[in-house]
Amino acid sequence: MIIRPRLNDFHNLTFTQTDVDFAIPFLDEDIPLYLDPFLLWKSPSQQDNSLHTTITNSFNQLGNMFLKDENQAVSILKEISECDAVGLGNSKSKQGKKIGDKMAYSVLSTFRDIPQINKQGYTHFEELQLLVDSFSKDRVSDIACNLLESFLIDYTIQQCEKHNVPMEIVNIDFFDLKKMAFVSEKVQLPTNPISKDQILFVPKRWLRFVPWINYEDFYKDYVSMSDKLDAGTTIPRVQLLDYNRQNYDQVQEFIKRKQLSQKDCQNDPLFSQIPILSSKRKLGNILKLPTGKTDNADQQYEKDLCPLLASMLFPELDFAKPQARTADGVLIRDLIFYNNTSHDFLKEIYDKYNSRQIVFELKNVKEVTTTHVNQLNRYLNNEFGSFGVIFTRNEPPKSVYKNTIDLWSGQRKCILIMTDNDLELMSQVYENKQRLPIDVLKKKYVEFTRQCPS
Repeated sequence: MIIRPRLNDFHNLTFTQTDVDFAIPFLDEDIPLYLDPFLLWKSPSQQDNSLHTTITNSFNQLGNMFLKDENQAVSILKEISECDAVGLGNSKSKQGKKIGDKMAYSVLSTFRDIPQINKQGYTHFEELQLLVDSFSKDRVSDIACNLLESFLIDYTIQQCEKHNVPMEIVNIDFFDLKKMAFVSEKVQLPTNPISKDQILFVPKRWLRFVPWINYEDFYKDYVSMSDKLDAGTTIPRVQLLDYNRQNYDQVQEFIKRKQLSQKDCQNDPLFSQIPILSSKRKLGNILKLPTGKTDNADQQYEKDLCPLLASMLFPELDFAKPQARTADGVLIRDLIFYNNTSHDFLKEIYDKYNSRQIVFELKNVKEVTTTHVNQLNRYLNNEFGSFGVIFTRNEPPKSVYKNTIDLWSGQRKCILIMTDNDLELMSQVYENKQRLPIDVLKKKYVEFTRQCPS
């Protein structure tokens, strides 16, 4: 079983997140990002601009329908308020919940109650976060995805063919914008091998952790700056939303400001490397730390080393997650990386040791022991293959190093022991950009294999 599996890991496809145009879906949880329609509006791509117009016009058309037939419009909005196929958000079960009648009615009633919207409709329907309580970023994202579903189906098929992602014929229900109704069609799409649900890919360039237009920025950068408010005054959210519905020109003014600052609106990557300055600071913290658990030094070691390794080894290794496990009554902290064979060294590890994921065990001890090596050895199985890494503070005793060579000789398992000196070298390489930090790991591996019997 793979830790935090992704679609490409299941199919043994070796592309990394940086290699592809879409966000790679996880199989058992959502991608913690959201489609932000503003990114399509500000995009230099005419296609993206056109798709933003599609979103806006379709939503406004739904509002016009509400003015003539409330029940039909409410029913449609409820249906398009959730889009499980894209797998965006914070759900741990990959199953979202649609909005109810009350929320749908509250959203659509803005077309009736606010004169400017009644006359012209929305330019950015994300404004609803400033008008309707509990209308959040996940609703913005899911409604936009449903209104773009026809495009996303074609986009997903195109990306699957480009990267050899397996597809199968499925029946998919999607919202037909011309008919303003749901239709069913047989298409080829990738499916989740666990749940068998259909999967739609979303371009990375459309994703952010928080929409550019959001309630928090409205309050922090616009409302709280008003000279009409006494210092320290807090306005309850519901009261402010009600005020906005009565004074929509204030919302329009905020939207104009957000449009003017559009150059600051960028998509968010799923993972970002820490800056060089921050990496140097974390390395300095680690080198000053005492060994052992005094003053929680072991926890601080893990806290600093986790983002440092994840950043230095990216993009050759995509970070999966940290995890805690217990062995021999001892709590052990691991870092798990996806091995997408994006480097010749990683391909050798994949081919020779069957390591689809690589485990790094962290030991803030003065002297690593045979017990530590054996703990990792027992953990190396079909899941991680026969290759693992221990990061510790000092060079291991000769007897421990010999134990790792004996493991290779008897079981063909490779356990590398990296020290503070190796970490410093990786940090130097990361800083000067002349070579890759993964090359330091490769160097250690080459030195180790030269000591092994032929």
